[in-house]
Amino acid sequence: MSGREHGHDPLLPHGAQAVATPPRANDELTDELEVVPGFEHENLQGWIPQLASEADIRAVIEKAFDYRGDVTVTRNDNSQITGYLFDRRIAPTLDNSVVRLLLASGERPTVPYSEIAAIAFTGRDTAAGKSYEAWVKKYWEKRAKGEKNISIEPEALE
Repeated sequence: MSGREHGHDPLLPHGAQAVATPPRANDELTDELEVVPGFEHENLQGWIPQLASEADIRAVIEKAFDYRGDVTVTRNDNSQITGYLFDRRIAPTLDNSVVRLLLASGERPTVPYSEIAAIAFTGRDTAAGKSYEAWVKKYWEKRAKGEKNISIEPEALE
């Protein structure tokens, strides 16, 4: 690609760039787009699903991968490992499919799907109740109380 395709104009002085004016959107359409609801996450905290089939294992692992807290994986030998499920490698068979967890110690063990007897959603969902809508609600509650210089700060990490 040439520089012109990236917004660089060789006729302008060195370092200057041509800035294209973005097309003006229809205000009515823009208003409609700005009120589109956000993605709703399931409340999985505390859930201990039954893993009766290969399809169950695969479905629960997908939910665990999307979960924003720690999970406890119980292996077939009844050993347990608790951590954040940050990666999964999907293959045609359970033996070749694996999950990777991030432990509090910093270790990143790999567990094959075929060794998983149970998964429990044991950790607190760190993003629960922290949607944009919840932030706006807190803002308006503070404003209704007459507070000035309202600033809604994020919660401290644990």
